[in-house]
This record gives sequence, structure tokens and C-alpha cells, in this order.
Amino acid sequence: MKKSGIFALALALALGTLTAYAADEAPALTSYAEYIEAEDDTEVTVETYVQAKQSWWDNKATLYTQNEDGAIFIYNAACSEEDYEKLVPGQKIRVTGYKATWEGEIEIADVQEIEILEGEFIAEAVDVTALLGKDELIDHQNALVAFKGMTVEEKKDENGEGHAFFYKYNNSGEQGDDLYFDASIDGQTYTFTVESYLCDKDSEVYKAVEALNVGDVIDMEGFLYWYQGPNPHITVVKAAE
Repeated sequence: MKKSGIFALALALALGTLTAYAADEAPALTSYAEYIEAEDDTEVTVETYVQAKQSWWDNKATLYTQNEDGAIFIYNAACSEEDYEKLVPGQKIRVTGYKATWEGEIEIADVQEIEILEGEFIAEAVDVTALLGKDELIDHQNALVAFKGMTVEEKKDENGEGHAFFYKYNNSGEQGDDLYFDASIDGQTYTFTVESYLCDKDSEVYKAVEALNVGDVIDMEGFLYWYQGPNPHITVVKAAE
């Protein structure tokens, strides 16, 4: 339904958007399928919903988002600190940027504004445990997913000492850095990450991983980030049900 330019402007101001469009000036929306199939550097406009905020720095926000069709990672979008505070989980937004791929991670970059819209959607975690090691796992890239009934495996450092987790990927870090840990199922072992920008050292999941022991059987949830293959950013770790 078309709205008058005056109404669109009033709504935009009420919701704190950075730019207001009259209905006939609004950019055409890109469907999730079109976004995935588009070539890199293609301009895209999507409406999606914030699921988690990874970081805000230098007036730029990095977001995990998802709509009913799929998940979209938004990297370094222009955003004031005031607007960043409004981006709570479930908040509907519209962004225009350019599709990009970095080390296998598909995202939208060079976003010059985040428009805050009316609407709310919280994604439910999809159990992808059975897809570990399979090509189909990438179909859930950046989505909220679950891994269930996995066993914590030992990670050995350069000195041959065993650990349930590492600070940084090679255990060269300290508390506050990213956590890396391995967990297995059906004889195969996979690596998981607690991204410290997303879940810092005071978060429940960070503390839960620090408390892990080799042999623990756990359930997890997190966002299926991609870096040269699946690199799940875990947000929940608990004893397996």
C-alpha cells in the first residue's frame, strides 16, 4: 500500500531512521534467493531482522540478521551509537549495500544507512547436527542453528598439553580473547568458537566453555558463521538433554 511522503517522513522520524523515503522512492527489495544468487559487488536492498549484534566501532555496526527466508550477515554498516542501541533482537531493519564474499562468508558490506522499521521476528535455532561435514550445511550459513549431543574433545597445544578449550585458535591468548573448542559426534570432530565481540568474558556462554571438561556431552546454539568453511559462533552451551 502506498503511503504519502509526509506520512513516510513522520514514521521515519518516529522510528529514528537515518533516511526517510517516500513510497515511490523506496528501493526495490532483493529477495533472499536473489541475494544468494547475485554476483559479488551487486547492490542489494533487504528487509531483515536483527538477531544479535557483534560489534559497534567507529560508527559502524556488524549484525547477525535473519528473516523468514534466510540469514544475512551485515558487516560494518554505517550506524550511530544512538541507533545501535535501538537494534535489539527482533528489530526489523532495511539496508542497502553490496553483496560480498570473504573467505567463504557471504555478507552485505558498504551499507550507508540502517533504516529502522516496524516489525519483529526472532528466529528459532534449527538443529543441523546431522549436516555436519556435509555440503548442505552451507544452506544455513549465518542462521541461528543448534548442535546436539556432542562430546568435548581434547585440544593439544604446541607443547603437547591437552586442554578442553583454547584462548585464541592456537592457545596464544588469555581470558577475554576468542575461545576455541572441539566437539565430536559419530567419530568426527569439529571446531567451535565463542566470538569475544559477540559474547564477552562475562557472558554465560564464555564462562560455560571455560568450565568444560574433555568428555562432557553438550548441546549448543549459535550463528553459523563461515571462514574457510563452517566456523560456528556459539552463543549457548549446556549439558546435553
